[in-house]
Amino acid sequence: MEFSSSRELKSLGLKKVIRHFKQCFWRSLKEVGACVNSGKKDTESLGFVGMLKHIRVVPLAAESLGVRSMCTYIETPDVRILLDAGVSLCPNRFGLPPHPEEIKAIDRCRRKIVEAAEKAEIATLSHYHFDHHTPSYEDWLCNWTAATETARQIYEEKTVLTKNPKEKINYSQRRRGWVFQKTGGKFAKKLVIADEKTFVFGKSTRVRFSEPVFHGPENSALGWVLMTVIECQDEKFMFAPDVQGPMCPHTLGLIIREKPQLIMIGGPPLYLAGFKVNEKYIQAGLKNLEKIVETVPCTILEHHILRDGKWREKAKNVFEKAHRHRHEILTAAEFLTEKNLFLEARRKRLFVENPPSKEFEKWMRKSKATKKHVKPPI
Repeated sequence: MEFSSSRELKSLGLKKVIRHFKQCFWRSLKEVGACVNSGKKDTESLGFVGMLKHIRVVPLAAESLGVRSMCTYIETPDVRILLDAGVSLCPNRFGLPPHPEEIKAIDRCRRKIVEAAEKAEIATLSHYHFDHHTPSYEDWLCNWTAATETARQIYEEKTVLTKNPKEKINYSQRRRGWVFQKTGGKFAKKLVIADEKTFVFGKSTRVRFSEPVFHGPENSALGWVLMTVIECQDEKFMFAPDVQGPMCPHTLGLIIREKPQLIMIGGPPLYLAGFKVNEKYIQAGLKNLEKIVETVPCTILEHHILRDGKWREKAKNVFEKAHRHRHEILTAAEFLTEKNLFLEARRKRLFVENPPSKEFEKWMRKSKATKKHVKPPI
């Protein structure tokens, strides 16, 4: 449908005109998603704010896709990279184990990660939590892993750029880092400590890692993580997992100085406010997020923040700030033009509205240890 004059617009009526433009908008978004998901290298036609031409960014697993993860596939003309190749489910939320829909989601995401791993030459590991790297033991409750085989599929013959497992690391992550070196890391072509290092690929791609920054507020008991900046020609994508806003002012400064066109960032854990995380840290994370969306044209907002069913309402000021600057905030699902799932946040409702089978209920009654070694019937 084309309009040749304002008279034609009036004759059609305002509602029809609005409906027409909505249809055009959603059609264009679907074309973008089709191009991203088809694996086309030519991203020149991808039109919404924040899309890059030389750096292809494809989220593979995330809270908006139904699981705990920030795993993302990156492709430039010079290199293919798998960022934080882990995925998990919360074993107990609202007093309930994962719903069958969550099990289906982690199975889908695991398959996507394995497929991307077949293409990637590089894998990165920002820190040693299991939603950010893949362990080498059997676990069908939380991590959807077969013993040894799942990690082999992901890390075999890769150069793995890792967080230093000995410095600026808490006890549990130090232990997991040691285990990774002895198990999944053994499949890698080589393990390279990435803290504060720059790696150059081909003629135009630079991959830079930050100094270790806090996993949340300063002196967090959860330790430190690495942020990653990927540059190709005049474009810049930043990956900031588990900074939780960021809550830490120093981390905010590092991000603002980078001025990426596109960032994927972990927001504050709203669902833990006043329980496991002090409310002042949550508010600091939201305030700092406002400063980021002022600066960055497109923000993919993910991870802890999306585990709260009212996250969008609680982050209202962040969205208003982005809108004021004509900047975009998207979830990973929205970036892919897919439907938001938020399955963990909806777990209690899922069990009410979509009760599992009798066989699944039997599996639910097994001990946690048993559930890890027995695949749920879905």
